[in-house]
Amino acid sequence: MVKLQKLLFLFLLMSAAGYATAQQIKLSKNVQYALTVVDTAQFKADIAYLADDKLKGRAPGTEGYQMAVDYVVGRLKSLNVKPAGENNTWLQQVKLRKAFVHDAVVTLNNGQDESAGTRGGYVIYPNPAVPNVKMSGGLVFAGYGISEPGLGYDDYAGLDAKGKIVLVTRGTPEKFSSSVAAHVMNSTQIIKVAAEHGAVGVIICLTDSTARLPNFNRGVYSVLDKQGNVVVSRGFYSNQVNVFGGFSYSLFNRFLKDSGKSMQDLVARLKAGQPDSFAINAGINVSYTSTYQDIVSYNVIGKIQGSNPKLRKTYVVHSAHLDHLGIGTPVQGDSIYNGAHDNASGVASVLGIATIYKHIKLKPKRSILLVLVTGEELGDLGSGYFAKHPTVPTKSLVADVNTDMPTIIAPLLSITALGAEHSSLAKQVDQAAGYLGLGVEPDPEPKQARFTRSDQYSFVLQGIPALHVKYGSKTADGKNNLNDIVAVWRAKYYHKPQDDINGIFDFAAGKKYTQLNFLIGYLVAQGLAKPMWNVGDVFAVK
Repeated sequence: MVKLQKLLFLFLLMSAAGYATAQQIKLSKNVQYALTVVDTAQFKADIAYLADDKLKGRAPGTEGYQMAVDYVVGRLKSLNVKPAGENNTWLQQVKLRKAFVHDAVVTLNNGQDESAGTRGGYVIYPNPAVPNVKMSGGLVFAGYGISEPGLGYDDYAGLDAKGKIVLVTRGTPEKFSSSVAAHVMNSTQIIKVAAEHGAVGVIICLTDSTARLPNFNRGVYSVLDKQGNVVVSRGFYSNQVNVFGGFSYSLFNRFLKDSGKSMQDLVARLKAGQPDSFAINAGINVSYTSTYQDIVSYNVIGKIQGSNPKLRKTYVVHSAHLDHLGIGTPVQGDSIYNGAHDNASGVASVLGIATIYKHIKLKPKRSILLVLVTGEELGDLGSGYFAKHPTVPTKSLVADVNTDMPTIIAPLLSITALGAEHSSLAKQVDQAAGYLGLGVEPDPEPKQARFTRSDQYSFVLQGIPALHVKYGSKTADGKNNLNDIVAVWRAKYYHKPQDDINGIFDFAAGKKYTQLNFLIGYLVAQGLAKPMWNVGDVFAVK
């Protein structure tokens, strides 16, 4: 009996603790009511329109994308959202440049014609700013290309990379967390670090003999500013680094053997967190040309003005990408990549947030920006441009809550908030999830590098705390294997024409995602304190 009483006491104590967590935030009756107005039928209707065949996959610069823009603007107007784009419009123009590489040749710089020794063993990325490149440089190997002394790892320590072409491999030490790993192995970051150490070129080398080099024949996109300068690029652009490419396993292994190194031993040391950088007694000649196609697309930006005279001049951003892949290679006879989950569902969520705010009489202290961006599928380009050149004062952005393919195929019982662990936003995530009875878990799929694969990363790179809410592992049957279920779904639907309104959906889960993202942003907008990076965090050092 005593044992039973103790168990009952522990159960009540745990229940009380859970109840306290859920009650950490107190919402007015008005806000509580507004949370309930998200309509699953409207959520479905928004997805159905945006993913309709007549929009032809919403590729940037197409008539279908413009139809999506017009639809979203109309919905925002109906929800009493105000325009916050350029010149008091709803839009921010984004100039996209598609670059193609031609006549790329890499030869050994040793006084002999050894082009045959490199032929087929390399690829060169098109240069979005310099149409003709011809250069020579000595080679150095810089491990993973990481320089993070604060994390106890620096591939550039003691290495002279000035004026050199740097060879690196893609990866991180095993001790790095998933989000830190995703950041430091991002090609944009690798090039940035190389430039900071004086390098003039970067070559990413394969360490797996079965891997294949990427193909750039379809072109690579960047963003131009109003003066025609490249300001955002998918993985490549630096005023200093004019060569970016890849070496095959066999070509890289050749350089390693000539330097007395073993591929297997080198990879093992790097994974163990032991930098092994060195000069290579060789150089290369590189020449190539790039040609361009320029198109115009748009971000859609709306504003909900805050209630505090001072804090209303600062903004919490709710972002989602409006574009998808357009028309492509047919799969099972269908060539329209509708993007219902990716990311019509995220756009529907942002529209749901606007619906909630329409029913709130007293708006939060800070203002809210609803930003539907272009070019995510091309490399986070629309968000990259907005984060660098916002339509409000640059310093006024305090946080971004991004929604990209929430994957609403099952009840939402737990979540992971990618990136929240790096800043004070983790507090608002815990409070909002607790209020809605959702568990918060670590990333169940760390190898997917999801933190750097969507628009929140554009804000992070500009020093703005940001996060991206995704599903956790919890399932109603107690197996807690939702990530395994999603993996099966992803294989059939992700980036395929089959991702249309006829696929698998749980619109109630979409409603809960909307409520959760709203609450996170609302709590930040209500707070007097500006979100901050954690002390010593990798993203706090800018």
